Amino acid sequence: MALEKLANLIRARFPYIYITTYEEDRVTSVIKKIVKDTSKIKFVREIYVWTQTNGFVNDETEKAVSDTTSPVKAMEFIQNYDKDAIFIFYDLHVNFGSCNRAPNHDLVRKMRDLLPILKTSQARKNVIFIAPELIIPPTLQKDITVCDFPLPNLDELKSKLNHMIAQNTKVKSDTLTEEHKERLCKAALGMTLQEAENAFALAMVNDGKIDISDLKIIQDEKMQVIKKSGILEFIKSDLSIEDIGGLENLKSWLLKRNNSWSENAKRYCIPSPKGVLITGVPGCGKSLTAKAMSAMWQLPLLRLDLGKIFSGLVGSSEENLRKALATAEAVSPSILWIDEIEKGLSGINSGADSGVSSRIFGAFLTWMQEKVAPVFVIATANNINKLPPELLRKGRFDEIFFVDIPTANERIEIFRLHLQKRLKDPEVAQNIKIDLPTCKKLAAMTEGFIGAEIEQVVVSALYEAFFENRALEFSDLEKTIKNTVPLSMTQKEQILSLREWANVRAVAATRAKELTKYKTDAASKDKKDIAKTRGGRALDF
Repeated sequence: MALEKLANLIRARFPYIYITTYEEDRVTSVIKKIVKDTSKIKFVREIYVWTQTNGFVNDETEKAVSDTTSPVKAMEFIQNYDKDAIFIFYDLHVNFGSCNRAPNHDLVRKMRDLLPILKTSQARKNVIFIAPELIIPPTLQKDITVCDFPLPNLDELKSKLNHMIAQNTKVKSDTLTEEHKERLCKAALGMTLQEAENAFALAMVNDGKIDISDLKIIQDEKMQVIKKSGILEFIKSDLSIEDIGGLENLKSWLLKRNNSWSENAKRYCIPSPKGVLITGVPGCGKSLTAKAMSAMWQLPLLRLDLGKIFSGLVGSSEENLRKALATAEAVSPSILWIDEIEKGLSGINSGADSGVSSRIFGAFLTWMQEKVAPVFVIATANNINKLPPELLRKGRFDEIFFVDIPTANERIEIFRLHLQKRLKDPEVAQNIKIDLPTCKKLAAMTEGFIGAEIEQVVVSALYEAFFENRALEFSDLEKTIKNTVPLSMTQKEQILSLREWANVRAVAATRAKELTKYKTDAASKDKKDIAKTRGGRALDF
């Protein structure tokens, strides 16, 4: 699609085309293919490549054009050239200015003077700028066409890997099947062609061969690439869905949508799921669910920090978001995790940032609505009232789940998980039975406790035993519980407000049967109001 669009722009004699990418050589090779393919372009054209150090160099003869290192002189050469040609500029954007530097006004004026000549001259000429970032002087914004250039797809990465294997005959690859090649190349999705080449080369020199065991090397290299962006973070998680206590309704919903991006799913004509918004009481497993999803679906988990999107440079915030979303799509199928989304969108209605937050939000909403690539968005929020209504309507997210304070059965499961996780030494665990009666007693004593508080009960009790250098006792857990003031007490009004909101707008992450039982038990025992009400519609998936 990118090749076709670029070919059409050249045929339509668009004077200035701006391509944002780090891959100069790859774009240039694509342009070479276009100009040599008479089915795409009727008239074959010469190619000149400009750099600040060499000026214009004819791509075919490799001869430099004298006195063209100056950008203005280079534009004069284009003006006087009388043959069909494409002129490619590398890194000319440094002359277009920034918030700290004024643009080269002579160059900008010369480019504007050159416009009618490029459009009407008998010689067919196009000017293409290739740069890693998008910087356009305000006076040229209507004259320059921006063209997106995607990262390499699976076929391009396969071609690169096969070429490297053919070149390096001493590297053993006899055990590398076509299926293994595809898995290695899928792991490299999201990298530039040069970065993928480096990762493949590292895998080859590591042990003198390349096989499926090199998958981890390529994944580690991709982690480095994503880290360098400073916006997306590659999250490695060894959690499983069994590590989450309760939330069976949410877990069931996610499980049923696993592999919905596969070839088999196409038989059912179902679309890839867009994403979910998980809101509710803090510390009840929202972020934990995002991490466990990655392992359950066996997809890369990318965390998007909305705070890092915003930059002081004019226009760079929008560019940061575009790059982050492009990377997530290139790595797809993938999971994009936005933690505490309400904090990242807090400046939308304030107007204090000249509308940058609103533009970022609008671009993100449009992407969520229109995206085709299988990127599953999982967003978490504690304060749902701060989220704009546009984000909550159907079509943005497939479902909105409300995570409430754990029910009695959920607390039993959470205690069991944390006790099993930490009581691995037989001497430390000798006085505690991790069985149903023990967990039931603890659950009964922790009415209104959130999952994070239950974990800290176990940790604090273990500190008591560690300090006295003895085995853990049930009394240690009991004492810690009595000394803990749960969030359901300190934030009672806020939780009730959250539940009131969720009752008509969100689905309970807990199963309907479990909710009904809990409400009955709470009413019969005349517990506090915070225990009698539950948030979210009682549906089962």
